[in-house]
Amino acid sequence: MSYRYPELAKAAIDRLLDDQLEPIDAAADLITAALTAGGVLQAFGTGHARLVVHEMAGRAGGLMPINLIRVQDLVFFGDREPSSLLDPTLERDPGLAADILALAAPRPGDPFLIASNSGINGSVVELARLVREAGHPVIAVCSVAHGSVVPSRHPSGLKLLDLADVVINTGAPAGDAALELPDGTRIGALSNLVGVVIVQLLTEGIARRMLAAGITPPVYRSMNLPDGDQANAARLASYGTRIRPIEP
Repeated sequence: MSYRYPELAKAAIDRLLDDQLEPIDAAADLITAALTAGGVLQAFGTGHARLVVHEMAGRAGGLMPINLIRVQDLVFFGDREPSSLLDPTLERDPGLAADILALAAPRPGDPFLIASNSGINGSVVELARLVREAGHPVIAVCSVAHGSVVPSRHPSGLKLLDLADVVINTGAPAGDAALELPDGTRIGALSNLVGVVIVQLLTEGIARRMLAAGITPPVYRSMNLPDGDQANAARLASYGTRIRPIEP
């Protein structure tokens, strides 16, 4: 059988490298300045976009000063019952954002990276609105094609695109599925694939900027190497509770 997804995936990454290096560099500059000043990158996503921000946080070869924020924090670190999060449309509720933000407890100057393919759901837009209002820089990883053609689900009518200081476009099509089968069925989501490349480019860009400034990048060592736990614990100690652990 001949598979077309690899061709689509390669084309999507090539488009990213052709069109989006300027906003990626702008985001890397912004984040590097915050981290070298003692800040922490706050990273948030809902639905499948959680995978994009999860890729950047708490992993081997990733930067340490990144705090992963999720809707699940309302259970893990708050007082909500697990059953309250079972509704798959919960991300549309803007009322979640204030509680999620309070649990994250960002410090002034902490930048936010928010991933959402559509950028229209209430919790995503409200979180971006609240942090922008509080003076935090906002970096969006989203599909401009999708966000431009669908209405917002936030009462204000705003979208993530409207609230971001820097927008990094995944280039995913509206609906995300890029591969059309002979009967018209569409498969082959691209947003997470490209999103993972984006956050890895950001990681590399930030680390290289730190090195150029004479700073050793604070990077996780694999906990599955013999010295991983000890090395990570020593580096993490300086951040205290500002970087919450992720689930195993």
